[in-house]
Amino acid sequence: MRNRCNPPFRMLLLWLLFQCAPSVFAIDAGMPNPPSSPTVVKVGVILADIIELDEMKESFQAELIILAEWEDPRLAFDSEAYGSTRKLFQGEFQFNEVFTGWWPSLLILNEVGSGDVNALQIELFSDGRVRYKEQRNVTLETPMNLRKFPFDTQVLEAYLIAFGDNSREVLLEVDQRVLGATEEIANVRDKVNIAQWRFVNLDLIPLTSSSRYYADEEDISGVMLTVTMQRKPSYMIWKVLVPMVILVSLMWAAFWMDIHDLSDRLNICFIGMLTIVAYQFLIDGVMPRISYFTLADSVVLFSFVFMSLTILESLIVVSLSDVDKDAMARRVDKTAKWLFPAVYFFGLIAIYFFYQLVVTG
Repeated sequence: MRNRCNPPFRMLLLWLLFQCAPSVFAIDAGMPNPPSSPTVVKVGVILADIIELDEMKESFQAELIILAEWEDPRLAFDSEAYGSTRKLFQGEFQFNEVFTGWWPSLLILNEVGSGDVNALQIELFSDGRVRYKEQRNVTLETPMNLRKFPFDTQVLEAYLIAFGDNSREVLLEVDQRVLGATEEIANVRDKVNIAQWRFVNLDLIPLTSSSRYYADEEDISGVMLTVTMQRKPSYMIWKVLVPMVILVSLMWAAFWMDIHDLSDRLNICFIGMLTIVAYQFLIDGVMPRISYFTLADSVVLFSFVFMSLTILESLIVVSLSDVDKDAMARRVDKTAKWLFPAVYFFGLIAIYFFYQLVVTG
């Protein structure tokens, strides 16, 4: 027959365990609060990779390494007694279950979904310094200015705030050490680049926003990450724009056709117009439903207008020939042979420089 401890004896054992438990497991009632007013948190963000950039959804997916450092004297310890100058907490379990100190809840405002945290680490130093490291995959919504498409440059933005704390409680500052290290990204930018895009620059800017997240209107401290990406236009140039220009040029073959042959002239022109419409659908398939014209839209519309003018020219020529004005009809064709190409290519150049030099936002 097994021996069983009676209930009073078991209660006595539990009481002794709680009384003898090491103080390291005890949670100070003040620990959940920031250590000072305000608590200065130095923040740095390293862009490890850009995975995808989606113009249709005006969003991008990136791999970020978020670094934060602050001082909490309540967490200082005797390094000689402990045997090391730092305590290390790695992974979500140690962070959630073992680490009992305060930390800022860093929230990316324009993040879509919760994101994936792949690595998490907190270093606690004997002098009370706390260093937070996190690697996170995020999808972020950001407005894009596509007016110069496909010769555009996009500034992708991420807004990081200390969620739940106003600027009197937590003040986020840019960690200049990390900001200086971001310049090294330029040397390894091939790891950041994605198809059709070239990485240009990354910057961190401190900001203070007035919001009503906590019912009352208060100032919230934060930092803004800006990633500048420049589109590589070669795909759109060689796959869309150049073939379209060649197609428009081929339609001018109607100027060399017989002035009485209206049906053949119109067949060529209408085939070209249908092709231009197909190009319009192709461009729309990679663009969001925006309310303004892009450079590519202007080129397509300009080409469509010239196709229509080619039809009008053929109708005028045939009409002149029907009233026995063949000489005038041939002069119209002769003039169109040089006038149409000159005006069309000059118009393309004017559209390009207009969007590059005049259109800004």
